[in-house]
Amino acid sequence: KQSAQTMIFLRPATQTILRRATVSASTAAIRSRTNVVSGTSSSLLSLSGNNITNLTWDQTRGFADAQRASPWADFKMAPPDPIIGLTEAYLNDDFPDKVNVGVGAYRCDQGMPFVLPVVREAENDIVAEELDHEYSGIAGCPDFVNLALKFAYGDDCVPLREKRIAGVQTLSGTGGLRVFGEVLNQFGHKHIYVPNPTWGNHIPIFTNSGLEVRKYRYYDNDTCSLDFSNLIDDIRAMPDGSCVLLHACAHNPTGMDPTLDQWKQMSDVVMEKNLLPFFDCAYQGFASGDARKDAAAIRLFVERGHKLALVQSFSKNFGLYGQRVGALSVVADTPEEAQRVFSQLKVHIRPSYSNPPRHGARIVNKILSSEKKTDDFVDQCMGMAKRIDGMRNKLKDTLEGLGSSRSWDHITKQIGMFAYSGMSKDEVMELREKHHIYCTLDGRISMAGVTSKNVDYIARAIHDVTEGK
Repeated sequence: KQSAQTMIFLRPATQTILRRATVSASTAAIRSRTNVVSGTSSSLLSLSGNNITNLTWDQTRGFADAQRASPWADFKMAPPDPIIGLTEAYLNDDFPDKVNVGVGAYRCDQGMPFVLPVVREAENDIVAEELDHEYSGIAGCPDFVNLALKFAYGDDCVPLREKRIAGVQTLSGTGGLRVFGEVLNQFGHKHIYVPNPTWGNHIPIFTNSGLEVRKYRYYDNDTCSLDFSNLIDDIRAMPDGSCVLLHACAHNPTGMDPTLDQWKQMSDVVMEKNLLPFFDCAYQGFASGDARKDAAAIRLFVERGHKLALVQSFSKNFGLYGQRVGALSVVADTPEEAQRVFSQLKVHIRPSYSNPPRHGARIVNKILSSEKKTDDFVDQCMGMAKRIDGMRNKLKDTLEGLGSSRSWDHITKQIGMFAYSGMSKDEVMELREKHHIYCTLDGRISMAGVTSKNVDYIARAIHDVTEGK
């Protein structure tokens, strides 16, 4: 019995540590000198004929602890997410007039989260219907997907009418990006081109999908404008057949979009190089207040015959940030090809998240399936866009009124949620430490966080940290 207990205590790895001490099956080889139950620190064992004698209880407990080392012991602390870390710093700041203009979520003019009235109405309708909570299919809610595709491509889209577009519901835009990144990697693409700069999450999403992320020039920091000449040159220099990511509207973080004529030139080069255009559409309707105008680049490329891919997010325009509502679609050559693409999208979704959530998709479906609710959504979305445009004008006018020697024209030339201010990292840090205003280190300001109450304070603070530098 003692021998069996000892063998349990001295596990194989511990025996190695004890220089391969041989524990005899015979009870004569082991002399108990301590009552183990008492937990005293006197000698526990004497192993005759071996190198180790007089093991104390504390020593053997140390060997056992080594055996039980945590499998997570070598994990290092990961760096904080830039946006989440910014919010945490803001929340820990007790300054009464602090301002957070870092997070990309809409706020009303009182600085509070805003739920569209039409979304509330749709939610009430859904509750009244007493629907079940069964799983969606792998591809999500078909009615939602069909309406999402019409929303982006237009009711008169020829490939849509010909059933040449494969579409699935995704975990907002982020989930769609990841799914398509994996599909690209599996079917021969080893790299993807993204604009410089781009949304910070694009790079890790595609890297984790197994793709090499390459960049093309997009923005001229010196002039605070679109660097179109270099953009076209870089697209023309891409290897034939490459995938190129394009922001459909309200480019994040710069807010600087190509004109329709520039989109046409980009379409020509993309077609010439046989590139695969992949549109990320996160702000349709929110950017300009006109959903059709915000989808103009997508529709132009489809009309010109591009076989493109598109990911849509309904977080910003419908205010459904926490519902994770999105769609991923691919324009194919034939209906049969679209079905094959559809099958591959599902193959990648199934082991990733199995199927998407239903509630947010039901809300969007309820709105877009009703002419009245759609009209209400358009009006309310226009209201958000107009408030942001008003804050852009007020911020620019106030900075100019303070006698700033810098040009702030770019603030009103940009579109969507963000203003790419042109402030340096040092200026951003001074803005944070001296004036308690929190924006990302690249100088990106969320205009949704600018209100009638704080716009003067923000303008004066920006003037203070930028003037004369």
